[in-house]
Amino acid sequence: MSDKVLLVGEPMGLFIADNPGPLDSVGSYTFAVAGAEFNVAVGLTRLGHEAAFLTKLGPDPFGARIVKSMDEIGIDTKMVIKTDERNTGFMLKSQVTEGDPEIYYFRAGSAASTLSPEDLAGIDLSECAMVHLTGILPALSDLCRAATLDLMGKARDAGVTVSFDCNLRPQLWPDTRTMVETTNTLAALSDIFLPGINECEVLLGTRDEREAAARYLEAGSKLVVVKLGADGAYYACEDGREGYVPGFQVDEIVDTVGAGDGFAAGVISALLEGQDVEQAVTRGCAIGAIQLTSRGDNEGLPTREQLDAFMADPAHTPVKE
Repeated sequence: MSDKVLLVGEPMGLFIADNPGPLDSVGSYTFAVAGAEFNVAVGLTRLGHEAAFLTKLGPDPFGARIVKSMDEIGIDTKMVIKTDERNTGFMLKSQVTEGDPEIYYFRAGSAASTLSPEDLAGIDLSECAMVHLTGILPALSDLCRAATLDLMGKARDAGVTVSFDCNLRPQLWPDTRTMVETTNTLAALSDIFLPGINECEVLLGTRDEREAAARYLEAGSKLVVVKLGADGAYYACEDGREGYVPGFQVDEIVDTVGAGDGFAAGVISALLEGQDVEQAVTRGCAIGAIQLTSRGDNEGLPTREQLDAFMADPAHTPVKE
């Protein structure tokens, strides 16, 4: 059985500010490709895993550049759908000296926002061991919400593991109620659910990671990993296994964007390699920490050698209490 992971979502053009400051004062940008699911695909391929991408792109330079980037990285693009009717989304990101960068999207009505159940009619999941989705795709449109639900159902019917990172983006949803209800429905349909503790507060009204995990397991998920920021993560499994994994230390946080995607790539890759849940979450914490030290959304995601060196360095290694 292949260990290929199918990523589904919206990759976009990304303009990163060359100097610190608000976006309305930026003079020049560096171009890259971004998107939560794209970041996970990059992380997986750098660790030697196979990744394929399903999305919808427009007939513009951004769409062409995204496919070119995927081909160069080694991400399978056979499921990428081209359309002449809509353009590919892009975004601006500020450079900061502390805190989270400012993000501005140009993605309303994008090609990816028209991804529908009809686009999935002939999808073949036989080569996939896992499908990874985030809460960003279902936020884009009613069609995308229907497509996400449809894909999760197809994956379950095919015996393919579903990984879901809620990745809440309130600005993309029509309202908070729709965001919360849809995200909780998708979480219950997933095999692996990866929320952050702040997201648990929004979705469930609790900052108790054990309570949140228990509620999602009861709803139907099989493994819940709650990200706790610098404190690491808490995991709970349907068979009763649970535990805390401490976070890794870094000298300087350059940019927080992409850390959660690095975490997902770490957890998914380790589970595909047959490692136990604690080892998988530990790898997730390590890659998330590494990504914090890079300005780009995915440039800092490590190769196998870089990951091993980071995890073996006593300066980064967490100390269990």
